[in-house]
Amino acid sequence: METTINTLTVKNHTLANLLAITDHQAEHKTIWFFFSLVFQGVLFLPIPAVLMYYYHASIIVLPITFGLYLANIIVGMGGSNIRVVIGLFLLSVLVNLGMLALYIF
Repeated sequence: METTINTLTVKNHTLANLLAITDHQAEHKTIWFFFSLVFQGVLFLPIPAVLMYYYHASIIVLPITFGLYLANIIVGMGGSNIRVVIGLFLLSVLVNLGMLALYIF
């Protein structure tokens, strides 16, 4: 007995589960906001200095990193939805890790 699962249904089910998880975090929005600020402030704001000094990166890494940090501040303090707060945090993590990988490797 074979059962086939439509891949579109699986993708929608996974996306629905992910959105449900983020929606359940709505009461912890302030904690997510502070976590994103501390996490980025400690780990990602020094990245432009390291990349420009040791790896001769271009100056564009500075406005990208600082712009993502300021965007997180604006989104967190502006009363945006929890999906936006977590989504922008994950986007900034991916962008900063991508810049590290681009210049180091």
